[in-house]
Amino acid sequence: MTEQIVYVIDDDEAVRDSIKELVESVNLNAEIFESAVSFLDSFTTDKAGCLVLDIRMARMSGLVLQERLNEMGATLPVIFITGHGDVDMAVEALKSGAVDFIQKPYHDQNLLDSINDALELDNRNRKVSQHEETIEKWIEKLTKREHQVMDLLSQGNTNKIIGKKLDISPRTVEVHRQHILQKFKVKSTTQLISKLNQRTS
Repeated sequence: MTEQIVYVIDDDEAVRDSIKELVESVNLNAEIFESAVSFLDSFTTDKAGCLVLDIRMARMSGLVLQERLNEMGATLPVIFITGHGDVDMAVEALKSGAVDFIQKPYHDQNLLDSINDALELDNRNRKVSQHEETIEKWIEKLTKREHQVMDLLSQGNTNKIIGKKLDISPRTVEVHRQHILQKFKVKSTTQLISKLNQRTS
């Protein structure tokens, strides 16, 4: 699994170093950036972990960085830290997907608790994403006819009804059904439907 890193972005060197030291004191990995721009320059969507982000910075604010990351389809959870925060900023940040909004001066344990929550969320998000990618790969392996049968199975139709709808025999439907189950690595139609529902939920 990809190593999780706490990305600390703050234009105050003392704050950056302090948070990095705090994070590493509990055996987590940290990387620091002096600006949102420098972080974006090195960013790729496969990064794992979370962001601890100052909301007010020169050149690009934390809120603008969050917006850019959302546009890129990034899923890294964001924790905002600021000494100048207000209710409107907090609401905007949280509406845009931030997991927490902490004002300076902060308690070390409160920040660590937020970071741990963010890392757990990141872990869950990536597991869901990997699961969805796996299902998509399985679907790509289906023939056109198997895809038709799968769609009708997922709607609760029997082999007999599917056969009538597709103008094929129930026995042929059963053969297709078995091939679909094999490709999805499941043993029953119920398990197949469960996997498909996880993909669309």
